[in-house]
Amino acid sequence: MDDIFRKLLKSVGEDLNRNGLKGTPKRAAAAYEFLTKGYTQDINKVINGAIFESDNDEMIIVKDIEMYSMCEHHLLPFFGKCHVGYIPRGKVLGLSKIARIVDVYARRFQIQENLTKQIADTIMAHTNARGVGVIIDAQHLCMMMRGVEKQNSVMKTSCMLGTFRSNSSTRSEFLSLIR
Repeated sequence: MDDIFRKLLKSVGEDLNRNGLKGTPKRAAAAYEFLTKGYTQDINKVINGAIFESDNDEMIIVKDIEMYSMCEHHLLPFFGKCHVGYIPRGKVLGLSKIARIVDVYARRFQIQENLTKQIADTIMAHTNARGVGVIIDAQHLCMMMRGVEKQNSVMKTSCMLGTFRSNSSTRSEFLSLIR
């Protein structure tokens, strides 16, 4: 990746010998490796068996999970908060694992719509929950810095599975609790 960043800087007219750019290709490559580390992570290893037996059958919510991702269309960041709720069916997921699942998928080139669904599908598949709800509120630099340049726009996406989709009162409870 170092070579790619060298070529990129040169192609926009930069002087690679300029003091501020010395080492930049290497630093940019390391940053991109970190920002896209979701490609090298195995979701099963991330969850690492942190699924516990529980007779709890009430909604569990983790809200305001900070997330950072990269738009697959422009390779620019989008960032915001993810809210996750689920109703267990005999199993609960370790609390930190929910945030880690968000990070695994966010650290890939992505569109927000797919990111939201991937998180919900993964939690549903690993917990066999009665239902899962995921909402993401994010700002996209591809809309803020270029194109229409709308700095205050926020995109909201949701994915409702199981009882969150089929039962309007469950969905309403989730939406009211994350406000």
